[in-house]
Amino acid sequence: MKLLFQLIWRNNFTLFFILLQIFCFYLIVRNNRFQQASVLNATNQVVTNTMEVVNYVKEYIHLRDNNTSLAEENARLRTMLIENKYELNSIHSSVNDTVNLQQYEYITANVINNSLHHRNNFITLNKGSLQGVRPEMGVIGPKGIVGIVNHVSEHYCTVMSLLHKESSSSVMLKRNKFFGSLKWDGDDPNYMYLNEIDKTVPLIKGDSIVTTAFSTTYPSGIFIGRIVDFQVEPGSPFYKIKVNLAMNFNSLSHVYIVRNLMKEEQISLEEQNKAKEDEQ
Repeated sequence: MKLLFQLIWRNNFTLFFILLQIFCFYLIVRNNRFQQASVLNATNQVVTNTMEVVNYVKEYIHLRDNNTSLAEENARLRTMLIENKYELNSIHSSVNDTVNLQQYEYITANVINNSLHHRNNFITLNKGSLQGVRPEMGVIGPKGIVGIVNHVSEHYCTVMSLLHKESSSSVMLKRNKFFGSLKWDGDDPNYMYLNEIDKTVPLIKGDSIVTTAFSTTYPSGIFIGRIVDFQVEPGSPFYKIKVNLAMNFNSLSHVYIVRNLMKEEQISLEEQNKAKEDEQ
């Protein structure tokens, strides 16, 4: 306390001058309406700014609690979304035709896992044996074929993607019907190579590639992509044809699993012919 009195005594003239300045300022404001309004506005602005800073500090202090509360609320809302419910009843699409016998049916499915950058890529779908999915069924997307079902559980299935070293699909040139096999070289997921097309076949960049009727996996005529380049390798009788896929595997989310209703009949008949050939 003694030090405080000493400090005041040493600065008494300065403090007295400040008090006089405050008193003068009070008298000016007290007796002039314009100065009153100016001071009032300035004071309100200072108070407003101060309150904003205080509220900002309070919000920052409670930020973690608020984020936790919002995250819990989002979790409750997401749980209520239909996308988070497992659909036991899948949609089966077919066409009733009194002239043509129905051959293919389609089971809708969603992609829940998808690899792109491995040598052997697989896709997981949210439909399984309870919805009628079986191994070796074909899978197509909005813009082309996707792969073949290889393993099935009750509620899920995995698909060997077109982007797999063992994947080989029977395809043809739409313009002239020459056919070959489509394979992936393990590089760019947007391109595949069409092989076994004789080098005498006339080709044009931009030619459409579609599925053939030789496979029991896919319907014939499904668009796959277009030729972007072709060349004949030295000593080979065939082209090496680069195909730009129409199906973008990076954005794949909804697919259709293809059920060939006549697959067993066709395979059985072909096996009978093969058995007879072996006997001969």
